[in-house]
Amino acid sequence: MANASQSAPKTIFTVSSHAQEQDPPATQASASAVPAASASHQSVMDKIGNWAPLLLIRTAHPRQAILTVIGIAVAAVLTGLSAREVALIAVTVLIGQAVLGWHNDLVDQAVDRRHERAGKPISDGRLDPGGVWFALCCGVLLAIPLSVTSSTVAGLFYLGSLVIGMLANVLLRKGLFSWVLWAAAFACYPGYLSYAGWAGESAGGPPHWAMVALAAALGIGVHFLTALWGLVADNADGWTYLPLKAGLKLGAGKLLLVTLIYLAAVIAGMLYVASTVGLRA
Repeated sequence: MANASQSAPKTIFTVSSHAQEQDPPATQASASAVPAASASHQSVMDKIGNWAPLLLIRTAHPRQAILTVIGIAVAAVLTGLSAREVALIAVTVLIGQAVLGWHNDLVDQAVDRRHERAGKPISDGRLDPGGVWFALCCGVLLAIPLSVTSSTVAGLFYLGSLVIGMLANVLLRKGLFSWVLWAAAFACYPGYLSYAGWAGESAGGPPHWAMVALAAALGIGVHFLTALWGLVADNADGWTYLPLKAGLKLGAGKLLLVTLIYLAAVIAGMLYVASTVGLRA
């Protein structure tokens, strides 16, 4: 028994030593294969993520664009427009929102670069500004005939909101009156929906003043909501616009809560006006 117990460990040690001598090449091969596969996978993902059309979509502020399209499309349905008219409005607004998003990131590229903001393909060099300007011009050239197709008057209202929105990217945005252009841009939407028709034929008349006022109030709320994500950087740059002033007093968390309550109240008011007097005067 004593001899057997002494010989067994020697056998195990011999087998283990042999395994240690034979395994490393396979282990090294496996280890080298895994990083290679990972690197290959990463390069494919990088190529997909840096594909120019996807970067253009990211630069268009897609979440804000989609929410705006949904809101205006729902309003168009409640107004009583036909399915094709609602679809035309949705496409027009989607293109217009993309134009506004591209313009905003083009204007802010130096600021975004200085603050190293993530998800900004123009400022981090992945997207050529010239290409974005080209896409923006194409978007404008599409938005003009699409908006006028809903009727000339409706198209003028929507194009007016688009021009005001672009002006908001460069004028008054740093001071206390930054909300003015937001209110003016949103105040154009009831006119756009009220006069909207098909193939250039107007189907309605002027919007009710209460709906115009509530739409302007909605624009102010959206301005506060979108400004929340850049308060720290804007404060560092010395901006003094109203959402920043409110954020410094209330804090970002309380300001978000107040803004959401405000938006809910405005939307409730719009639904009430729509159910009582309707969109049109």
